[in-house]
Amino acid sequence: MEKDLLKIADNIMMSAQLASALEVSGTPKPGNVHRDFDFIDTRFEHYLAGSIALGPSVREVALRGMRASLDQIRIDEIEIGRYIKKAIHEVRLWHKGGNTHLGISLLFVPLAASAGFTTIKFERVEPNKLRQILSKIMRLTTPQDAMDVCDVVLTSSIEALGRLEVEDAPDIIESDVKSKLIEKDINLYELMKISSGWDNIAKELTTGMRLSFNVGYKTLIDIYKKIGDINIATVHTFLTILAKYPDTLVARKVGVKHVKKINKAVEIGLVEAKKISRQAKNVLKLGGLTSKAGGKALIRLDKNLRDSQNRLNPGTTADITASSLMIAILCGMRP
Repeated sequence: MEKDLLKIADNIMMSAQLASALEVSGTPKPGNVHRDFDFIDTRFEHYLAGSIALGPSVREVALRGMRASLDQIRIDEIEIGRYIKKAIHEVRLWHKGGNTHLGISLLFVPLAASAGFTTIKFERVEPNKLRQILSKIMRLTTPQDAMDVCDVVLTSSIEALGRLEVEDAPDIIESDVKSKLIEKDINLYELMKISSGWDNIAKELTTGMRLSFNVGYKTLIDIYKKIGDINIATVHTFLTILAKYPDTLVARKVGVKHVKKINKAVEIGLVEAKKISRQAKNVLKLGGLTSKAGGKALIRLDKNLRDSQNRLNPGTTADITASSLMIAILCGMRP
C-alpha cells in the first residue's frame, strides 16, 4: 500500500514539474520570460530550475492529501501553508533568479493535495471531482496556513502589494499580521478571500480555481486536440485568459505608483491592464501562432510589453496558465 501511495505522489510531483516547465517554455508569452527572452535579473533557466525544485514539496503535500483521504489525518492537518512555504524555500536554494514561483506554488500545492485525495477516493483524477476536493481543502485551511503564506509573501517580494484598508482585516505587511490572524481566527481561505477583489491568484483559491478549470484547462485541451502542438496550446491558453481577464499583477504594479491603497491602485491600474487584454484579444482574432498576421501581432505585443518603461509582465496570467497545464496533465494529457 505504501509503495502505491509513493507512486501516486511521484506522478503528481512530475505533473507539477512538467506543467511549470511547459508554461515557461511557452514562446512567445507576451511580457514574460520565455525561451527567446530573459529579464535582466531572471532568466529562462532560473524558471526551469524552479520548476524542478518545487517537486519534493508537491510530492509531500500530495501524500498528505492521500493520508487525509484515508482518514489518517484530518483535512485541516494537510498543512497547505507549510508546503507552499517549503516549495518557495526549495526554489530559492536552487537558483539565483529571485521570486520565480510564488504564484505557481500558491496554486500547485492545493492542487497537489487535492489530486492525492481525489486519486485515493475516486481511483483517478477528473476535473469536477478535483475541483470539489480543492474547494473543500481550501475552506478547511487554518490560521497557521495563513501565517505561513504571509511569511512567504513578505520574504519573496513586496513589490506592488500596496496597503490594505479593510475594517477588521489584517494588512499582510503589518508587523503584527500573524497575531491578528490568530486573534481573528482567519484561515488561508479567508485571507485569500480578502485579497480576491484585486488579485486573481487569491480569487482562484477561493473559487475552486474557476479560471484554471473553466477557461484555462478547457482552452488548452481544445486547442491541443485540434492542433497537436503544446507550445501553441500553451501560448493561446495564456492569451485567452489574458483577453478575458485583465492581469491583476499588471494592474497593481501600475496603480501603486499613483496611490498605495490597494483597492484604488488596482482600479487605476486596470485601465492599462484592460488595454493589454484588448491587444491579446486582437492577436487571437488574427489567428495567434496559427497565422502569419497573428504571429506578427503576438511578437509586437511581446516586444511592446518588454520595451515599456516599467516592464509590464502579465505574471498572474502566466501562473494561471501553469495551473491549467497541471490540471490537464493530472487528468491524463501528455505533450
